[in-house]
Amino acid sequence: MEDNMAMRNDSPVTEFILTGLTDWPELQLPFFFLFLGIYVVTVVGNLGMIILISLSSHLHTPMYYFLSSLSFIDLCHSTIITPKMLMKFVSENNIIFYSECITQLYFFLIFAIAECHMLAVMAYDRYVAICSPLLYTITMSHKTCSCLVGWVYILGLVGATAHTSCIFRVIFCKNNLIHHYFCELLSLLKLSCSSTYVNEVVILCFSAFNILIPSITIVSSYICIIISILRIRSPEGRSKAFSTCSSHIAAVALFYVSASVIYLQPSSGNSMDQDKVSSVFYTIFVPMLNPLIYSLRNKDVKVAMRKILERRKFI
Repeated sequence: MEDNMAMRNDSPVTEFILTGLTDWPELQLPFFFLFLGIYVVTVVGNLGMIILISLSSHLHTPMYYFLSSLSFIDLCHSTIITPKMLMKFVSENNIIFYSECITQLYFFLIFAIAECHMLAVMAYDRYVAICSPLLYTITMSHKTCSCLVGWVYILGLVGATAHTSCIFRVIFCKNNLIHHYFCELLSLLKLSCSSTYVNEVVILCFSAFNILIPSITIVSSYICIIISILRIRSPEGRSKAFSTCSSHIAAVALFYVSASVIYLQPSSGNSMDQDKVSSVFYTIFVPMLNPLIYSLRNKDVKVAMRKILERRKFI
Protein backbone atom coordinates (compact mmCIF):
# COMPACT_ATOMS: atom_id res chain seq x y z
CA MET A 1 0.00 0.00 0.00
CA GLU A 2 2.80 2.42 0.97
CA ASP A 3 4.70 1.52 -2.23
CA ASN A 4 1.61 2.33 -4.32
CA MET A 5 1.21 5.67 -2.56
CA ALA A 6 4.86 6.50 -3.17
CA MET A 7 4.54 5.67 -6.86
CA ARG A 8 1.40 7.81 -7.02
CA ASN A 9 3.12 10.77 -5.33
CA ASP A 10 6.13 10.54 -7.66
CA SER A 11 4.08 10.29 -10.84
CA PRO A 12 3.45 13.52 -12.81
CA VAL A 13 0.04 15.14 -12.34
CA THR A 14 -2.22 15.06 -15.40
CA GLU A 15 -5.32 16.58 -13.77
CA PHE A 16 -6.21 18.80 -10.83
CA ILE A 17 -9.15 19.03 -8.43
CA LEU A 18 -10.49 22.48 -7.58
CA THR A 19 -11.79 22.76 -4.02
CA GLY A 20 -14.07 25.64 -5.00
CA LEU A 21 -15.16 28.64 -2.99
CA THR A 22 -16.54 26.71 -0.02
CA ASP A 23 -16.80 23.12 1.23
CA TRP A 24 -20.05 23.67 3.13
CA PRO A 25 -22.82 21.65 1.38
CA GLU A 26 -25.61 23.95 2.60
CA LEU A 27 -24.00 26.92 0.81
CA GLN A 28 -23.48 25.25 -2.57
CA LEU A 29 -26.96 25.91 -4.03
CA PRO A 30 -27.36 29.47 -2.66
CA PHE A 31 -23.89 30.34 -3.97
CA PHE A 32 -24.76 28.81 -7.35
CA PHE A 33 -27.79 31.09 -7.79
CA LEU A 34 -25.91 34.10 -6.39
CA PHE A 35 -22.96 33.80 -8.75
CA LEU A 36 -25.16 32.76 -11.68
CA GLY A 37 -27.09 36.01 -11.18
CA ILE A 38 -23.84 37.97 -10.96
CA TYR A 39 -22.56 36.36 -14.17
CA VAL A 40 -25.81 37.14 -16.04
CA VAL A 41 -25.62 40.77 -14.91
CA THR A 42 -21.94 40.86 -15.94
CA VAL A 43 -22.62 39.53 -19.43
CA VAL A 44 -25.68 41.72 -20.00
CA GLY A 45 -23.99 44.82 -18.57
CA ASN A 46 -20.69 44.57 -20.44
CA LEU A 47 -22.17 43.30 -23.71
CA GLY A 48 -24.86 45.98 -23.46
CA MET A 49 -22.20 48.64 -22.92
CA ILE A 50 -20.24 47.49 -25.99
CA ILE A 51 -23.38 47.45 -28.17
CA LEU A 52 -24.62 50.80 -26.82
CA ILE A 53 -21.31 52.53 -27.53
CA SER A 54 -21.09 51.04 -31.03
CA LEU A 55 -24.68 52.12 -31.91
CA SER A 56 -24.55 55.64 -30.43
CA SER A 57 -22.63 58.02 -32.66
CA HIS A 58 -22.21 60.68 -29.93
CA LEU A 59 -20.37 58.08 -27.84
CA HIS A 60 -17.72 57.56 -30.52
CA THR A 61 -15.08 59.40 -28.50
CA PRO A 62 -11.77 58.19 -26.98
CA MET A 63 -13.28 57.94 -23.49
CA TYR A 64 -16.02 55.56 -24.62
CA TYR A 65 -13.69 53.71 -26.97
CA PHE A 66 -11.59 52.83 -23.93
CA LEU A 67 -14.72 52.04 -21.90
CA SER A 68 -15.86 49.65 -24.63
CA SER A 69 -12.46 47.95 -24.51
CA LEU A 70 -12.68 47.69 -20.71
CA SER A 71 -16.13 46.09 -21.04
CA PHE A 72 -14.73 43.53 -23.48
CA ILE A 73 -11.88 42.72 -21.07
CA ASP A 74 -14.31 42.34 -18.15
CA LEU A 75 -16.61 40.12 -20.20
CA CYS A 76 -13.76 37.79 -21.16
CA HIS A 77 -12.25 37.94 -17.67
CA SER A 78 -15.49 36.78 -16.06
CA THR A 79 -16.28 34.15 -18.70
CA ILE A 80 -12.91 32.46 -18.20
CA ILE A 81 -13.55 32.00 -14.46
CA THR A 82 -17.25 31.93 -13.55
CA PRO A 83 -18.73 29.04 -15.63
CA LYS A 84 -16.19 26.55 -14.21
CA MET A 85 -16.86 27.91 -10.74
CA LEU A 86 -20.62 27.43 -11.18
CA MET A 87 -20.08 23.79 -12.14
CA LYS A 88 -18.42 23.16 -8.76
CA PHE A 89 -21.57 24.27 -6.94
CA VAL A 90 -23.79 21.69 -8.68
CA SER A 91 -21.31 18.86 -9.27
CA GLU A 92 -19.23 16.86 -6.81
CA ASN A 93 -16.67 16.11 -9.53
CA ASN A 94 -14.59 19.22 -10.13
CA ILE A 95 -11.68 17.80 -12.07
CA ILE A 96 -9.80 20.04 -14.48
CA PHE A 97 -7.18 18.57 -16.81
CA TYR A 98 -3.63 19.94 -16.78
CA SER A 99 -3.92 21.40 -20.30
CA GLU A 100 -7.31 22.95 -19.49
CA CYS A 101 -5.91 24.41 -16.24
CA ILE A 102 -2.91 25.99 -17.98
CA THR A 103 -5.17 27.37 -20.72
CA GLN A 104 -7.49 28.93 -18.13
CA LEU A 105 -4.50 30.43 -16.31
CA TYR A 106 -3.05 31.84 -19.54
CA PHE A 107 -6.20 33.65 -20.68
CA PHE A 108 -7.01 34.79 -17.14
CA LEU A 109 -3.58 36.44 -16.92
CA ILE A 110 -3.97 38.10 -20.33
CA PHE A 111 -7.17 39.89 -19.35
CA ALA A 112 -6.17 40.56 -15.72
CA ILE A 113 -2.96 42.29 -16.84
CA ALA A 114 -4.81 44.04 -19.68
CA GLU A 115 -7.31 45.47 -17.18
CA CYS A 116 -4.49 46.94 -15.08
CA HIS A 117 -3.12 48.86 -18.05
CA MET A 118 -6.53 49.75 -19.52
CA LEU A 119 -7.46 51.55 -16.28
CA ALA A 120 -4.17 53.48 -16.53
CA VAL A 121 -4.92 54.42 -20.16
CA MET A 122 -8.37 55.66 -19.11
CA ALA A 123 -6.78 57.79 -16.38
CA TYR A 124 -4.40 59.31 -18.94
CA ASP A 125 -7.38 60.04 -21.20
CA ARG A 126 -9.12 61.94 -18.37
CA TYR A 127 -5.87 63.82 -17.66
CA VAL A 128 -5.62 65.04 -21.25
CA ALA A 129 -9.35 65.90 -21.39
CA ILE A 130 -9.28 68.03 -18.23
CA CYS A 131 -5.73 69.41 -18.18
CA SER A 132 -5.31 70.02 -21.96
CA PRO A 133 -8.85 70.27 -23.38
CA LEU A 134 -7.82 72.34 -26.41
CA LEU A 135 -5.31 69.67 -27.48
CA TYR A 136 -7.55 66.72 -26.62
CA THR A 137 -8.69 65.82 -30.14
CA ILE A 138 -5.13 66.06 -31.45
CA THR A 139 -3.45 64.21 -28.57
CA MET A 140 -6.09 61.46 -28.37
CA SER A 141 -6.40 60.84 -32.10
CA HIS A 142 -7.87 57.62 -33.46
CA LYS A 143 -4.38 56.32 -34.22
CA THR A 144 -3.16 57.11 -30.70
CA CYS A 145 -6.18 55.42 -29.10
CA SER A 146 -5.72 52.31 -31.26
CA CYS A 147 -2.02 52.14 -30.35
CA LEU A 148 -2.75 52.49 -26.64
CA VAL A 149 -5.33 49.69 -26.72
CA GLY A 150 -2.97 47.58 -28.81
CA TRP A 151 -0.20 48.02 -26.23
CA VAL A 152 -2.61 47.05 -23.45
CA TYR A 153 -3.21 43.66 -25.09
CA ILE A 154 0.47 43.21 -25.99
CA LEU A 155 1.46 43.72 -22.35
CA GLY A 156 -1.22 41.22 -21.34
CA LEU A 157 0.11 38.65 -23.80
CA VAL A 158 3.74 39.19 -22.75
CA GLY A 159 2.95 38.86 -19.04
CA ALA A 160 0.73 35.81 -19.50
CA THR A 161 3.31 34.10 -21.74
CA ALA A 162 6.10 34.74 -19.22
CA HIS A 163 4.13 33.31 -16.28
CA THR A 164 2.80 30.32 -18.25
CA SER A 165 6.24 29.49 -19.65
CA CYS A 166 7.62 29.41 -16.11
CA ILE A 167 4.79 27.11 -15.02
CA PHE A 168 5.93 24.52 -17.57
CA ARG A 169 9.25 24.18 -15.75
CA VAL A 170 7.45 23.33 -12.49
CA ILE A 171 7.01 19.65 -11.59
CA PHE A 172 3.70 18.68 -9.96
CA CYS A 173 3.94 15.35 -8.19
CA LYS A 174 2.85 15.81 -4.56
CA ASN A 175 -0.89 16.21 -4.88
CA ASN A 176 -3.40 17.62 -7.33
CA LEU A 177 -5.75 19.50 -4.98
CA ILE A 178 -5.91 23.22 -5.82
CA HIS A 179 -7.30 25.17 -2.88
CA HIS A 180 -9.08 27.68 -5.08
CA TYR A 181 -12.08 28.00 -7.41
CA PHE A 182 -9.91 28.39 -10.53
CA CYS A 183 -6.34 27.70 -11.65
CA GLU A 184 -4.82 30.67 -9.89
CA LEU A 185 -1.07 31.12 -10.28
CA LEU A 186 0.01 31.16 -6.62
CA SER A 187 -2.30 28.26 -5.73
CA LEU A 188 -0.72 26.18 -8.50
CA LEU A 189 2.80 26.92 -7.30
CA LYS A 190 1.92 25.68 -3.82
CA LEU A 191 1.50 22.18 -5.31
CA SER A 192 5.00 22.11 -6.79
CA CYS A 193 7.55 19.55 -5.64
CA SER A 194 10.34 21.39 -7.47
CA SER A 195 11.89 24.80 -6.85
CA THR A 196 9.58 27.75 -7.58
CA TYR A 197 12.20 30.45 -6.95
CA VAL A 198 12.28 31.55 -10.60
CA ASN A 199 8.48 31.65 -10.73
CA GLU A 200 8.30 33.78 -7.58
CA VAL A 201 10.87 36.24 -8.95
CA VAL A 202 8.94 36.50 -12.24
CA ILE A 203 5.67 37.03 -10.32
CA LEU A 204 7.22 39.76 -8.17
CA CYS A 205 8.79 41.56 -11.15
CA PHE A 206 5.74 41.41 -13.40
CA SER A 207 3.33 42.21 -10.55
CA ALA A 208 5.41 45.26 -9.67
CA PHE A 209 5.36 46.38 -13.31
CA ASN A 210 1.70 45.56 -14.00
CA ILE A 211 0.35 47.00 -10.76
CA LEU A 212 2.80 49.68 -9.62
CA ILE A 213 3.45 51.31 -13.01
CA PRO A 214 -0.26 51.73 -13.86
CA SER A 215 -0.89 52.85 -10.26
CA ILE A 216 1.79 55.53 -10.56
CA THR A 217 0.28 56.62 -13.90
CA ILE A 218 -3.19 56.83 -12.36
CA VAL A 219 -2.08 58.69 -9.22
CA SER A 220 0.04 61.15 -11.24
CA SER A 221 -2.84 61.78 -13.65
CA TYR A 222 -5.29 62.48 -10.85
CA ILE A 223 -2.90 64.77 -8.98
CA CYS A 224 -2.73 66.90 -12.14
CA ILE A 225 -6.50 66.59 -12.62
CA ILE A 226 -7.23 67.73 -9.05
CA ILE A 227 -4.88 70.71 -9.42
CA SER A 228 -6.64 71.69 -12.68
CA ILE A 229 -10.11 71.27 -11.17
CA LEU A 230 -9.24 73.46 -8.18
CA ARG A 231 -8.30 76.23 -10.63
CA ILE A 232 -11.82 76.17 -12.12
CA ARG A 233 -13.75 79.08 -10.63
CA SER A 234 -17.35 78.02 -11.30
CA PRO A 235 -18.85 75.36 -8.98
CA GLU A 236 -20.71 73.86 -11.97
CA GLY A 237 -17.45 73.42 -13.86
CA ARG A 238 -15.80 71.75 -10.89
CA SER A 239 -18.76 69.43 -10.38
CA LYS A 240 -18.81 68.42 -14.04
CA ALA A 241 -15.06 67.73 -14.05
CA PHE A 242 -15.28 65.64 -10.88
CA SER A 243 -18.25 63.66 -12.22
CA THR A 244 -16.28 62.55 -15.29
CA CYS A 245 -13.60 61.06 -13.02
CA SER A 246 -15.59 59.62 -10.11
CA SER A 247 -16.67 56.46 -11.96
CA HIS A 248 -13.11 55.68 -13.02
CA ILE A 249 -11.77 56.25 -9.49
CA ALA A 250 -14.32 53.78 -8.09
CA ALA A 251 -13.40 51.15 -10.70
CA VAL A 252 -9.68 51.62 -10.04
CA ALA A 253 -10.08 51.31 -6.27
CA LEU A 254 -12.09 48.09 -6.52
CA PHE A 255 -9.68 46.37 -8.89
CA TYR A 256 -6.28 47.47 -7.63
CA VAL A 257 -6.91 47.02 -3.91
CA SER A 258 -8.10 43.43 -4.30
CA ALA A 259 -5.33 42.51 -6.79
CA SER A 260 -2.58 44.13 -4.71
CA VAL A 261 -3.57 42.16 -1.60
CA ILE A 262 -2.66 38.93 -3.42
CA TYR A 263 0.25 39.74 -5.73
CA LEU A 264 2.24 42.44 -3.92
CA GLN A 265 3.08 40.51 -0.77
CA PRO A 266 5.04 37.29 -0.16
CA SER A 267 3.05 34.12 -0.83
CA SER A 268 3.68 33.00 2.75
CA GLY A 269 1.77 36.07 3.97
CA ASN A 270 -1.46 35.04 2.29
CA SER A 271 -3.99 32.64 3.74
CA MET A 272 -6.04 30.55 1.33
CA ASP A 273 -9.31 32.13 2.50
CA GLN A 274 -7.84 35.62 2.07
CA ASP A 275 -6.75 34.76 -1.47
CA LYS A 276 -10.21 33.50 -2.35
CA VAL A 277 -12.03 36.54 -0.95
CA SER A 278 -9.69 38.97 -2.74
CA SER A 279 -9.94 36.96 -5.96
CA VAL A 280 -13.75 37.00 -5.84
CA PHE A 281 -13.65 40.80 -5.84
CA TYR A 282 -11.45 41.30 -8.89
CA THR A 283 -12.54 38.25 -10.94
CA ILE A 284 -16.30 38.27 -10.32
CA PHE A 285 -17.58 41.44 -8.64
CA VAL A 286 -15.43 44.02 -10.48
CA PRO A 287 -16.47 42.85 -14.01
CA MET A 288 -20.11 43.10 -12.86
CA LEU A 289 -19.78 46.49 -11.15
CA ASN A 290 -17.78 48.32 -13.84
CA PRO A 291 -20.64 48.70 -16.37
CA LEU A 292 -23.05 49.59 -13.54
CA ILE A 293 -20.68 52.24 -12.19
CA TYR A 294 -20.13 53.80 -15.61
CA SER A 295 -23.78 53.66 -16.68
CA LEU A 296 -25.47 54.81 -13.45
CA ARG A 297 -23.08 57.74 -12.94
CA ASN A 298 -22.80 58.84 -16.58
CA LYS A 299 -25.34 61.17 -18.18
CA ASP A 300 -24.12 60.48 -21.74
CA VAL A 301 -24.67 56.73 -21.31
CA LYS A 302 -28.14 57.32 -19.84
CA VAL A 303 -29.10 59.61 -22.75
CA ALA A 304 -27.78 57.10 -25.31
CA MET A 305 -29.70 54.29 -23.64
CA ARG A 306 -32.89 56.35 -23.64
CA LYS A 307 -32.50 57.16 -27.34
CA ILE A 308 -31.92 53.51 -28.24
CA LEU A 309 -35.04 52.47 -26.29
CA GLU A 310 -37.13 55.25 -27.88
CA ARG A 311 -35.86 54.26 -31.33
CA ARG A 312 -36.96 50.67 -30.74
CA LYS A 313 -40.47 51.81 -29.77
CA PHE A 314 -40.97 53.32 -33.23
CA ILE A 315 -39.70 50.22 -35.06
